[in-house]
Amino acid sequence: MDSGRLAVPGAELYYEVRGAGPVLLLINGGDGDAGLYAPLAQQLADLYTVITYDPRGNSRSRLTGPAGEQRLPEHARDAHLLVRALTAEPAYVFGTSYGGMVGMHLLAQRPEQVRALVAHEPLLTELLPDAARWRALFAEVRDSLDRDGAGPAVRRLSEALGVPAPPDPDPALPAPVAEMLARVAANLEFCLRYELCSFTGYLPDEEALRQGPFTLASGAETHHTPGRRTAEILAERLGIDIAEFPGGHVGFLTHPAEFAKTLHEVLDR
Repeated sequence: MDSGRLAVPGAELYYEVRGAGPVLLLINGGDGDAGLYAPLAQQLADLYTVITYDPRGNSRSRLTGPAGEQRLPEHARDAHLLVRALTAEPAYVFGTSYGGMVGMHLLAQRPEQVRALVAHEPLLTELLPDAARWRALFAEVRDSLDRDGAGPAVRRLSEALGVPAPPDPDPALPAPVAEMLARVAANLEFCLRYELCSFTGYLPDEEALRQGPFTLASGAETHHTPGRRTAEILAERLGIDIAEFPGGHVGFLTHPAEFAKTLHEVLDR
């Protein structure tokens, strides 16, 4: 594995590169970093040049200015600049949750740079009929962060979304895993304060998705969550099917070998 840093407007991105073959960019959801994708990247490195990175403001990708509200188009520009810096070829792109939405914006703005995009359980709550209720809930979670701290705010959000909260760091775990979980835990406040409300207000360019090489995906163990519901709504609007992937919302972490096999099959199509 090689690692490096890339200066982009307002931040310095930390990235990792594994393997050989066509480029595959993996984009994280909220609070994740390159380490969260390491098991999946290792499974794919025989087939692809896999790029993972810490989104700006998270883990090792430091902001070079004051922290403030994050904008999804800015994160899509980071992905564009990272791919451009590492290859002259278009890249396969996989993103989960927020990462799928970042990929959607990258595809809409830079279609020549995306060979194919797979968006796994994007959190497009503005597509839901009760979008106003979700806006109010996300604002409540951000308020809870200031009032009660990160722990209660994360538990409230995880319960509402139907996804497990990140586990607490455990010193008994292997050092790389414990270090990754500690970084993710430290990212939670940044995610809730600066990303949650603005990112969940995103609406994709549906025409760009119709025109582009685009696949929606959801976990086989995911049922009746907002991520699943928004995928179903978007799939119906675009007239496409949803690809089923192993596991739940973090199936790439809990079932990396099976997840990698499915992702390769989808991209190969």
